[in-house]
Amino acid sequence: MGGMSGPYVIRGAVSLPEAELQWRFSRSSGPGGQHVNTSDSQVELRFDLAATNSLPEVWKERALERLASRLVGGVVTVRASEHRSQWRNRETAAVRLASLLAEATAPPPRPRRATKIPRGINERRLREKKQRADTKRGRSGRDWG
Repeated sequence: MGGMSGPYVIRGAVSLPEAELQWRFSRSSGPGGQHVNTSDSQVELRFDLAATNSLPEVWKERALERLASRLVGGVVTVRASEHRSQWRNRETAAVRLASLLAEATAPPPRPRRATKIPRGINERRLREKKQRADTKRGRSGRDWG
């Protein structure tokens, strides 16, 4: 199949395994004029996450966990139908899947280390707070002639 601007990189040296992608084409709903009923421009891209060996094991576990709500029998599905051309929908679907997997396999963020707030900063905050309170107290016009 010529024309796919492949390989869709997930992260680093890992990209979508073209051989493991299952494509399904169907008629797209929505605008498209007379062209719409004859062309299968909606694209459904399925990727068997549970069975793949093209992702590092750690990534795979991470993705299976994070995408659990989206998986049907270990398979993740992405749809694209916003373009009139099937080819562009394929591109969109592949890019979408790649970024979905990139997000799902990202390493968890480093835990935040609590640090002590310097005393000077805390004191300044309290000082400014008092000042602000005084300013506001001065605004209530009780003792105005």
